[in-house]
Amino acid sequence: MSWSDLVIPLFVCAIVAGGMAKRVPVYAVFIEGAKDGLKIVGRIFPYLVAMLVAVESFQASGALAWIEKALTPVGAWLGFPGEVLPLGFLRPVSGTAAMGYMQMIFERFGPDSIQGLTASVMMGSTETTLYTVSVYLGAVSIRKPSYAVKAGLIADMAGLTAALFVSRLFFG
Repeated sequence: MSWSDLVIPLFVCAIVAGGMAKRVPVYAVFIEGAKDGLKIVGRIFPYLVAMLVAVESFQASGALAWIEKALTPVGAWLGFPGEVLPLGFLRPVSGTAAMGYMQMIFERFGPDSIQGLTASVMMGSTETTLYTVSVYLGAVSIRKPSYAVKAGLIADMAGLTAALFVSRLFFG
């Protein structure tokens, strides 16, 4: 057993010990937190379902395969592996779909290929912006998230562009 296996149990024990030292009813406070968590899940769930249905519909329609086919020559012309460019469309929408696509890249080209390395850098350089905005801002009833969406997508585009150039610089 390594120290990393003990981090979470030790953290939980420290929280419980700290609460007991301050004479906080730890279990009762934990139950109240769990109740609040369930309320938040109830508010977030419809937004989560909507995003999952949209992503699955996009993949099942064949649109993703069409985008890959269209972008592969564009990427080659720009000097990037075009097979990874659809990841730039998926990542802002769904982390799960992006992970699935990255897994497909790993299976087709290998994790140590230029495609696999570029996909890995892209995943670390971007965020699931639309998912985050729809779920979290929807949960707190923010109805006009336009500035958050614009800023997030600009940051994603900057991260995607940087990932492509850095991958080309370091991996060939």
